[in-house]
Amino acid sequence: MATVEIIARKRPPRGLRPRLRRTLATLMEELGVGDKEVTVVLCSDRMIRRLKLEHWGEDAATDVLSFPTYEPGDPFVPPHLGDIWISLDSAARQATAAGHSLEDEVLLLAAHALWHLLGHDHQSTADWRGFERVQQRILEL
Repeated sequence: MATVEIIARKRPPRGLRPRLRRTLATLMEELGVGDKEVTVVLCSDRMIRRLKLEHWGEDAATDVLSFPTYEPGDPFVPPHLGDIWISLDSAARQATAAGHSLEDEVLLLAAHALWHLLGHDHQSTADWRGFERVQQRILEL
C-alpha cells in the first residue's frame, strides 16, 4: 500500500488527515504507484507564499505546490515521489466559492499535485483531462 505522510503546519479540520491519507493512498494504488510514498504538508497562505517566492520567484500565495524528488521521465523512480504543499487558507476560500467542503477541496488539490509529481503538466486543454480525471476519482474514493 502507498505511504502518505501528512505534516500539519496549520491545524486541519477534524477527520481530514485520515481521509486524505486513505484516499490519496488508494488513488496512488490505482495509478500504479502503490509502492511509492508522498508527503503532504498542510500550511498557511503565508508559508506557501514564501515557498513560491523562493522557488518560482513569484510573491503570491497559491493553493498547492508540488516538489518532485526526481525528474519525470527518468527511468529510475525513487521510493518517495515528492512533497505536496497545500494552503488550507486558499483551499478554504476555493471550497466556499465552489460550494463544497474544505475536505473535498484538499482532496482535489492533493490529486492535482500527485498528477504533477507523476510528470504531467497542464499546458493545453488536452493536458487538463488527466487532471480532471484524477481529481474526480479521488472524490469517489
